[in-house]
Amino acid sequence: MIEFESVGKTFRDGTTAVVDLNLTVPSGKITVIVGPSGCGKTTTLRMVNRMLEPTTGSITWDGEPLRSKRKTTLRRQMGYVIQSGGLFPHRTVLDNIATVPSLLHWPKKKIQKRSLEVLDSVGLQRNLAHRYPAQLSGGQQQRVGVARALAADPLVLLMDEPFSAVDPVVRSELQEFFRGLQRELSKTIILITHDIDEAIKLGDQVAIMRIGGHLAQVGTPQQLLDEPTDAFVEGFIGRDRGFRSLSFQPASELPLQRVKVVRDVETAAGAGPILVVDGDARPVGWADPERPGRVFPLGSTFSPETDSLRVALDSALTSPYGLAVGVTADTQRYAGVVSADTILDRVRDVRVSIAESISIRDAEAAQEYEPLGEPEHEYESVGQAEPEYEPVGEADPEDEPVGEPELENEPAEESEHASSTAEADQQGVPAQAYEPKDVDSGSTSESVESVYNWEDEPAGAYGWEEPAQSSEPEEEPAQSDETPRPEPESSTDAGPDESNADHSQAAAQASADIEGPENGDPTIAIESPESESPESDTEQRPGPTPTFKAERRADTHREDWEAMGKALYRRGSGILQ
Repeated sequence: MIEFESVGKTFRDGTTAVVDLNLTVPSGKITVIVGPSGCGKTTTLRMVNRMLEPTTGSITWDGEPLRSKRKTTLRRQMGYVIQSGGLFPHRTVLDNIATVPSLLHWPKKKIQKRSLEVLDSVGLQRNLAHRYPAQLSGGQQQRVGVARALAADPLVLLMDEPFSAVDPVVRSELQEFFRGLQRELSKTIILITHDIDEAIKLGDQVAIMRIGGHLAQVGTPQQLLDEPTDAFVEGFIGRDRGFRSLSFQPASELPLQRVKVVRDVETAAGAGPILVVDGDARPVGWADPERPGRVFPLGSTFSPETDSLRVALDSALTSPYGLAVGVTADTQRYAGVVSADTILDRVRDVRVSIAESISIRDAEAAQEYEPLGEPEHEYESVGQAEPEYEPVGEADPEDEPVGEPELENEPAEESEHASSTAEADQQGVPAQAYEPKDVDSGSTSESVESVYNWEDEPAGAYGWEEPAQSSEPEEEPAQSDETPRPEPESSTDAGPDESNADHSQAAAQASADIEGPENGDPTIAIESPESESPESDTEQRPGPTPTFKAERRADTHREDWEAMGKALYRRGSGILQ
């Protein structure tokens, strides 16, 4: 099997001969490539034996790329029949046939024996073996070309318009000879032709190519005749494609009728058609009732066992009475007659059957590629229903403690406060201290216990020193050795001194605005940044420390929380800077 996978061929001058060819040549079958001149038929054939290399894509033979084989080895495994025979004029018929076996270094006796065998197989007499090609007719030269291609018993046979240079009679004979030879040898054959009738007659598979090197349609001859894909294929096949499609419908199902038969035309008398046969019961003609002793032409006959509806209809159309005469295939003896109306009724049934099969196939193809839609109804699950689980971490509203503050909007408020603080620092405007939402007026004075017990945690568990209980100010950090930042050029940029003043004013304003809850519990006030020494002249001091609610612990731990908050704030600010 030979496969073309996205094969394209473009020559150096920019001429594109073949474009994206995808074709499979089955083994043991005849694949005919047909099309108008300049569509890339011969180019495709020459790429098979690597006389031309494809520009894109690949060609494989039984799964193995052709590029992996040596050109000489590949070509000696393929027979090639060239247009007009292509024989060597200075060699005899026998020497022409022995060309490939001689290249394979066969023994001389084996070469001579094989050449004579092939000469007999193509229907040529042995007395022509020592003649030159110029001494042969066109049909004989074509037969010698086929014999030369078959001499080394190749696996694949390539034929480039082998019957184009002979007259129609010889061509028909060569076609029948070739069909019989293929039934005997079962070679894998790729044949190139311009004649669509020859393609339909010889091909097991026909590929039609259009101008530009594009593959228009590929399929069996009957598929091309019954289902052309577009107007180009339909026009290339011809308007009589319906009549030619009858060639693939057998005539064996036609009912045969009887008519009056005589052996001596002189004895023919009476009304109706009278068939005259010879002594071996072979049809001769129709008796003329108006002129005794005269016989009308019989017309063509058909064999119900082997012929098609096309042959039977042609026989009826050539008969003077519209009756097709059937004969036996082996002895050609009279078997019966069938009228043209009966044949047309059978043709009508065949066409209806073909149309129904096409519509069914199209419907199945459309259903196969139709995207799956959503189900119209929900399917109930089989088996015991699974219990519904409550999401972890979400408490029932009835179980929530009264007076608990809502913390859902705090992250958003904190991000808004951070962005506003950053804008205020850039513009030199004092930033407002962040204050969380107050608890609902209906909440109780009961304090909310912390989730984590800070009293049970050792002081050094997180790597910081436990703050001292004294109210002495902490030591100032060492001055940084980094190069001081340049002074702001615009009037909106604030320097270090102005930034410190702004933070001091913001902290003082926030301390004045914060009031304790209704139960009198004190809140943790934010100390002014003036009480702490600046970390570095080159580093900008962070904004004010967020306030903390005093409802989490009793007053005895107020100083611990305050010191721990300031320590954490300083450490975080150092890391961010």
